[in-house]
Amino acid sequence: MHEFELIKKYFSKLSKNNGSLKLNDDVFFDKSRQLVVSIDTYISGLHFINFKKPDMVIKKIIRSSISDLICKGVRPKFYFISGSGNKKSFSSNNLKKISKSLNEEQKKFDISLCGGDTVFSNKLSFTVTSIGFSTKIILRNNAKLNDDIYVTGNLGDSYAGLKALKNQLKINKDLKFFFENKYYKPELHLKLVKKLFNFANTSIDISDGLIADLEKIINNQKLSYKIDMTKVPISKQLQKILVSKKLNKRLFVSKGDDYQILFTATPSKSRIINKTSKSLGIKISKIGKICSNSQKSQIIDQKGSEIAIKNKGYYHRF
Repeated sequence: MHEFELIKKYFSKLSKNNGSLKLNDDVFFDKSRQLVVSIDTYISGLHFINFKKPDMVIKKIIRSSISDLICKGVRPKFYFISGSGNKKSFSSNNLKKISKSLNEEQKKFDISLCGGDTVFSNKLSFTVTSIGFSTKIILRNNAKLNDDIYVTGNLGDSYAGLKALKNQLKINKDLKFFFENKYYKPELHLKLVKKLFNFANTSIDISDGLIADLEKIINNQKLSYKIDMTKVPISKQLQKILVSKKLNKRLFVSKGDDYQILFTATPSKSRIINKTSKSLGIKISKIGKICSNSQKSQIIDQKGSEIAIKNKGYYHRF
């Protein structure tokens, strides 16, 4: 069973009009209390491949959690972290590395630890709750017909890092270091937080993959999308790898873990988006358009031909 089917069938009826947004968004939002909350669970072997670099894993976990708030136009303020593990995973040496990393992330993103829990288990996992405060948020399901589709930064570097860590991508040390850093330390755009309200109709962070998260944006809406794959931004480093190894771009950009912001905006907002991009030094690329559901969603190549996507990204299934 797909995770969204599970939520709709068993849990949505338990949710009232209390800020849960019908369990169809990534955050809880209580406007009267100006409270925004996000919660995520990360399991070893699924959300991170191993715990050989606990300091780096913790950075990835924290950043992916607060990313849910940032894409809503909310600055994260507090976080809670709970972990399950054994003496090996929570050794004194590992705990020192975890503590140091958390301190670095707190300084970088101006957040602070407020609580959590620890449980003994031979299965390593973490759950992070992130909290921010705002009188408004950018909803996930508010795309408009003819909206332009935008994405920040570059896509695909994180998946290249994962492939490198698994020794499935043979590259030199410099490139390996670059891509692994992108996997463990996704780039978050705090400077863009309040600016998003000036132009974004809807937004989401790219965690499960470009196409998978784009389909979340338009679920429950009578809309489709058209993406120009040639306009999907990638780094020079990834472009070099794709050319030299004859790899497929769409495979890398659809795998997720980039945590860039995917948003839509009316065409009249293009000027302010470009101006914001330049003034903040943040790459923002227009990659497609929101269309009527009378057309099927499609991805096109440089010749305008439709591209078939077998794997749209990551989906939890039960």
